[in-house]
Amino acid sequence: MAEKKTPKRHKVREKLEHRLKVVEKRDRMLIKDFSSERAVLEEVFDRSTLMVIYEFLNKGVIDEIHGVVKAGKESRVYWGKDRDGNELAIKIYLTVAAEFRKGMLKYIEGDPRFKGVKRDTRSLVHAWAQKEFRNLKQAAAAKVRMPKPVAVKKNVLVMEFIGKNGVSAPSMKEQPPKNPEKTYDILLTRLGRLYRKAGLVHGDLSEYNVMIWRGRPLLFDASQAVPLVHPMADFLLRRDLTNLNRYFKRLGVKVLSVEECYRRVTGSGES
Repeated sequence: MAEKKTPKRHKVREKLEHRLKVVEKRDRMLIKDFSSERAVLEEVFDRSTLMVIYEFLNKGVIDEIHGVVKAGKESRVYWGKDRDGNELAIKIYLTVAAEFRKGMLKYIEGDPRFKGVKRDTRSLVHAWAQKEFRNLKQAAAAKVRMPKPVAVKKNVLVMEFIGKNGVSAPSMKEQPPKNPEKTYDILLTRLGRLYRKAGLVHGDLSEYNVMIWRGRPLLFDASQAVPLVHPMADFLLRRDLTNLNRYFKRLGVKVLSVEECYRRVTGSGES
């Protein structure tokens, strides 16, 4: 089996090496120019990112890389596979988005896990990738259904792909749940487990960050999740619950009040 897959890895490596040569040539041309124009050119596959991908290929973390399945201002997500044919989501955070840097700070500051992180953009982006990886690990340990983390280095995060054959599971925004009452209840239960067992608040919950996979909801995009000791944790939880209620109320669900949701998630109303 390994021999059959070797040519595939060689082809991927050849493409990466070619891209790396292009980047090096561009760097030589731009050696005198460190202005914003260079930042615009250094999009997803800069030299550092290519070297991380190459390392993951060498170690067997990744065996195949295919096209983009999700593109945003902050990151690109590629579909890939490991040596066993398991589907992977390869998330590459952009290291040049200035607005992204501003948005990160409020979630990183106050998180004791990243107390000593530097404030330059690249360091913050690397910390952000580490943050999502650690949040996913904590969620997995608490048996909260989210994408399982596989590996992380610098601005590259490898995790379980939710979907099939490179087609991502739809978000609730794209495909509302068939049984919204049950889905609402499941999500409140999972937020409670995330809070009480994993010690985390999602922090950016909406219909955009919940997938419907095999008929059940699954939380994703955990990079902004914060520990309970974070000074914004309470505010973020209440905002998550407000967003959840707003969405399901539109679907005709008789939602609980935000305070009732809060007590259910945190367990503060239990004896």
